[in-house]
Amino acid sequence: MDGAAGPGDGPAREALQSLSQRLRVQEQEMELVKAALAEALRLLRLQVPPSSLQGSGTPAPPGDSLAAPPGLPPTCTPSLVSRGTQTETEVELKSSPGPPGLSNGPPAPQGASEEPSGTQSEGGGSSSSGAGSPGPPGILRPLQPPQRADTPRRNSSSSSSPSERPRQKLSRKAISSANLLVRSGSTESRGGKDPLSSPGGPGSRRSNYNLEGISVKMFLRGRPITMYIPSGIRSLEELPSGPPPETLSLDWVYGYRGRDSRSNLFVLRSGEVVYFIACVVVLYRPGGGPGGPGGGGQRHYRGHTDCVRCLAVHPDGVRVASGQTAGVDKDGKPLQPVVHIWDSETLLKLQEIGLGAFERGVGALAFSAADQGAFLCVVDDSNEHMLSVWDCSRGMKLAEIKSTNDSVLAVGFNPRDSSCIVTSGKSHVHFWNWSGGVGVPGNGTLTRKQGVFGKYKKPKFIPCFVFLPDGDILTGDSEGNILTWGRSPSDSKTPGRGGAKETYGIVAQAHAHEGSIFALCLRRDGTVLSGGGRDRRLVQWGPGLVALQEAEIPEHFGAVRAIAEGLGSELLVGTTKNALLRGDLAQGFSPVIQGHTDELWGLCTHPSQNRFLTCGHDRQLCLWDGESHALAWSIDLKTGLCADFHPSGAVVAVGLNTGRWLVLDTETREIVSDVIDGNEQLSVVRYSPDGLYLAIGSHDNVIYIYSVSSDGAKSSRFGRCMGHSSFITHLDWSKDGNFIMSNSGDYEILYWDVAGGCKQLKNRYESRDREWATYTCVLGFHVYGVWPDGSDGTDINSLCRSHNERVVAVADDFCKVHLFQYPCARAKAPSRMYGGHGSHVTSVRFTHDDSHLVSLGGKDASIFQWRVLGAGGAGPAPATPSRTPSLSPASSLDV
Repeated sequence: MDGAAGPGDGPAREALQSLSQRLRVQEQEMELVKAALAEALRLLRLQVPPSSLQGSGTPAPPGDSLAAPPGLPPTCTPSLVSRGTQTETEVELKSSPGPPGLSNGPPAPQGASEEPSGTQSEGGGSSSSGAGSPGPPGILRPLQPPQRADTPRRNSSSSSSPSERPRQKLSRKAISSANLLVRSGSTESRGGKDPLSSPGGPGSRRSNYNLEGISVKMFLRGRPITMYIPSGIRSLEELPSGPPPETLSLDWVYGYRGRDSRSNLFVLRSGEVVYFIACVVVLYRPGGGPGGPGGGGQRHYRGHTDCVRCLAVHPDGVRVASGQTAGVDKDGKPLQPVVHIWDSETLLKLQEIGLGAFERGVGALAFSAADQGAFLCVVDDSNEHMLSVWDCSRGMKLAEIKSTNDSVLAVGFNPRDSSCIVTSGKSHVHFWNWSGGVGVPGNGTLTRKQGVFGKYKKPKFIPCFVFLPDGDILTGDSEGNILTWGRSPSDSKTPGRGGAKETYGIVAQAHAHEGSIFALCLRRDGTVLSGGGRDRRLVQWGPGLVALQEAEIPEHFGAVRAIAEGLGSELLVGTTKNALLRGDLAQGFSPVIQGHTDELWGLCTHPSQNRFLTCGHDRQLCLWDGESHALAWSIDLKTGLCADFHPSGAVVAVGLNTGRWLVLDTETREIVSDVIDGNEQLSVVRYSPDGLYLAIGSHDNVIYIYSVSSDGAKSSRFGRCMGHSSFITHLDWSKDGNFIMSNSGDYEILYWDVAGGCKQLKNRYESRDREWATYTCVLGFHVYGVWPDGSDGTDINSLCRSHNERVVAVADDFCKVHLFQYPCARAKAPSRMYGGHGSHVTSVRFTHDDSHLVSLGGKDASIFQWRVLGAGGAGPAPATPSRTPSLSPASSLDV
């Protein structure tokens, strides 16, 4: 920089000097590495005939053996290749003519402390970023020999011919270069990664010293990830191809979207309760009597491609209209919202309305009643909240108008006059007159008359309204009041009333609740039910708004969000904490459907029962019974992100977002252990197969290992696995309980000898045949085929191999669950794909007997329980065509 030296120039100069010194050290180390390689080449030249030397210009010494070097496949002969103006030579293998395939690689060198590639990890963190263009995962890439560093090359006098060097000097340099890559000190402080193996700049190049058939490489964000091929696999062609014979069928959906939606709970003519969560509309048939236990069964309409926002039931009690939000596809492009009209008996879509006509999403909708449901009114989520009227049978838009810039929370036709439509929301009640245009698209007109509050206090929100049999309208507002709106003659002098036809005015007011009124429901006997927000009360009102009876919802279920009248005196109540209650005002209410209320991440399945545990950002730890489809128990907890059952099933470990982890007794729910490791969030906890150890992966880049008592109640620190340069994402134990495989945020694959003192295994090539008790790591040879082309490394959130080791389930970032064959070691492997989640799928796990798969939606707070059908599953697999995986949310139906 020009001018006088600033106060910060001193530290900058010191940093520059430090970098220069490190660069000189690296150059010296490269000198030694090149010398060691030159000695290896010279020894090879002593054993290879002259015909196999290309471009070296050096005749082979007499008496060379014609046999291949020890450890090399007999069909391969080494050759020396000179690249461009580089003075380095490389050892490559030229396979004999024949069909392409992989052969077994040679065993690792005896006593070697480094893997054949010479890198410190199989992840991209130890490879040069300038090493050629990325390719698909299935392409074989050369692999480096021991002590090979990936750094930008520089011209140096050390690149002279190896024949000019004394043999003793080369031997000494080879010994010293072997020590360079296992240095303590600064190397350990970098998490066990060699500084010479860090990614180079844009102009860097990499030479790969490689034996064919040892490894494959895939690329994430342009960074290569090396994976070693097990010795039992001679060719990738031997591995299974095509989608698995197993299929998934959606068995049960846990949860209900009551937290942030309205018009979400109705009862059909069949007695089924219809509601929604994520992209699924659930038809639930309760079991038992009013106020009794749940049970029953579920059916699912899964035609939507993004989250459902609202419902309306046709006057025939069979047809249903459901509106969805816009959403985005996998490339971030917006998808158009739409309304589906479908048959609840056959679950077949009858009509798709409004494709391309709505913006952002469908906020509210309603069928007309006076003309047997011939029309549908829709309010979208655009800035102007467009109100439109549609012909249901033909899907034609008959009229459209800008509603208001304020939010609209409810819409409905007058049941006695379809030309009258009412909307309500933030600080308004609007009465709309729809005239003309029946049968003629777009020719109808909508005119608005604003409700005038006059002497009554204008509320901030009017979330709900209901039409009375006598023609009056009741509205519930955020002040806890129920206002009665009656018809009055036209008055052109009063501002806001207009002068065309009669309008509505307030004729009575009753204070009903403390806080907002979220729901109003007209019962068959003519009485009205109101549901309160803050006070959680259900109140039954008679003529003249006289209170007849009331009940209070328990606090842990939240406030009343929606009310529906079931069979007889039975009532269904949806709450703001995503619970669905069943009962009556006299006997009280019990839950039949429960769910989480915020983003989910933690999931584990019981080792011997059809039960599973979930936790997330709503600070609830929940144990679910997969047989009865009910919540076994739940406790309040801090934010839980991961969990795992002890092999005995007696206790469960839960990792929190504060570095704290707990062990709970699954029967008494008591906390038997409470430990803190660092202050970063914990991403994975995993018991060893024998239950003697507990591994805890943290965002502080460390895996903490604990010795565990036989009952799992007590634990003591055994050691720490330190070597990752980014946060831990996944880990698995070997079947013998002695080793761990782990993944990190920078795509590393590391192996650890836990029984030997939590040591990092430098030679990962020797771990290629190790068997793993579970397979949840998203990076590894056996599962690299699950990654889509162009992945940025965050597209797959969770992975789980079935216990019978036949299939792999994958949770991706595009709302999909995939099922692959195992092992999945082919690029672009086909899968069976299933939709239904409305957010990124955060976790998948098989139950203990592989009869079911459980998946978690992230922000949609949904839990899906899938039945596994087909080979090894619970039933025969249906004859379905295989489908090439597509990550577009537009394809969300199961195969």
